[in-house]
Formats: sequence, C-alpha cells, structure tokens
Amino acid sequence: MLSYQHIYHAGNLADVHKHALLAWMLDYLTAKDKPISYVETHGGRALYDLGADEALKTGEAAQGIARVKTWFPPDHPYAKCLSQTIDLHGTSAYPGSPMIATQILRDTDQITLAELHPGEHNALELALPTATVHRADGFAMAHSILPPTPRRGLMLIDPSFEVKDDYVTIPGHIKKYVRAWNVGIIVLWYPILTSKAHANMLATLQKDHPEALRHEVRFPPARPGHGMIGSGIFVIRPPFGLAEQAANLKTRFDQLK
Repeated sequence: MLSYQHIYHAGNLADVHKHALLAWMLDYLTAKDKPISYVETHGGRALYDLGADEALKTGEAAQGIARVKTWFPPDHPYAKCLSQTIDLHGTSAYPGSPMIATQILRDTDQITLAELHPGEHNALELALPTATVHRADGFAMAHSILPPTPRRGLMLIDPSFEVKDDYVTIPGHIKKYVRAWNVGIIVLWYPILTSKAHANMLATLQKDHPEALRHEVRFPPARPGHGMIGSGIFVIRPPFGLAEQAANLKTRFDQLK
C-alpha cells in the first residue's frame, strides 16, 4: 500500500517512545570503537515539518513531542538529535528514525534504508544523501542484505500496519532475520490499538523469542475516536541497560493518564 505518509503522525507519542529508545540504543552501540550496520525497513522521509498542514491537521505532534520534550535532559541522545535537527532545519523540524541514526552514527558505520512510497523515497534520498536508500519493499530488502557488513548492528522494522497482513507475516520475517543475522539487534515497533490487532502477532513473537524485551506504553488517544492508545517495541538481543531505560520512560508515560 502506497497511501501512508508519516507526516500526519510525526512527533506523536508513539514516535517519542520509539525514537527515544532507538537513539539510546544507537548511542550505546557507538560507544565502542567498532563499526556497526543500521538497517531500516520502512524509512519514511526522515525529516518532518511539524508546522506543515498535514501535521497540524491531526494535532498529534502537539499532543506528542511538543508536550513532553522536557522529559529528556539535554545530554540524552534523543534530545541531542532534536536539538541538532532544529539547529539545521528550523524550529518546526522533527527527525524521523533514519535522521536520528544518521546523526548518531559515525563515518565508519553503514546505513541501509528502504522506502516504497515514491514521494517519501525521493524525500528520503534528498534528506540523507550519504545513506544507501532502496525504493523497495522493506521486508524483501532486509532478506536480501542480511547479514550486513559490518556484522555488528541493529535493524528497525517500523511499518505503518495499514497492510493488515503485516500482523500475520511479520513473525515469519523476523524468524528468518534472526537466523540470517545471528548477532544483530532486531527491533520491531508496533501500535497498540483499541482493536487489539497486535495481540496475536505479539503472542507468536514471544513464543518464538522468549528472551526478547517487550516494552509497551499507553497514552490517551490524540483525538476523540482515534484508535491508537499506546506504543510497543519488541527487541531481540536487547543491549544491556535497555530494560532500565524503557522502564524509566514508562514512568513518564504513566503520568499522562
């Protein structure tokens, strides 16, 4: 499906959850003087204008990063990325996950991204000219390149879930990724919906990967009738300290209720 554009949702509370933990993980990985690979299956456009009509229409950023930015001290990796993006692109700019990765990673690291939507793909290439960007199905792209070089690293799987079959097919994809990349950190983001569409997928994932970290936060819907009431990540081979970071972040989210 090629209708989804993240600009309508950029900077929402799910982004805060996902991006804060992603930035921490990448900062942790780059603390060692060894190169890493970063792979992302659904890149979006990487750079978002929260003052754009699309973002203002939903109001999700106003209920998200604009509301909770003070949660993060200036030395937090996520706060650093937010500040760097604003410094370079203006006060309404917000970094997507590929931009966060680019800002944290070093010249010795490798970034490989996929985005199937033609407009989003073009924007992604313009925003990140040094990254390897494929206009391709992200799941297929990941199968084709794993294991990457360098072998150490992280993959983010962040689909829109507008394709409902994703809830059924993702566990099979991940099982193959884990076998192909036996040292990689595999991170899946998923929405928590009033419909509970994610429940069967998570049950399968937990059965297949019992040692993975599952972390979820809940928050009020961004507007009346909005079906997303939380955000989750499922991390296979979580880095040391991630569980504590996630627990601290959940304490913040719990205050929103």
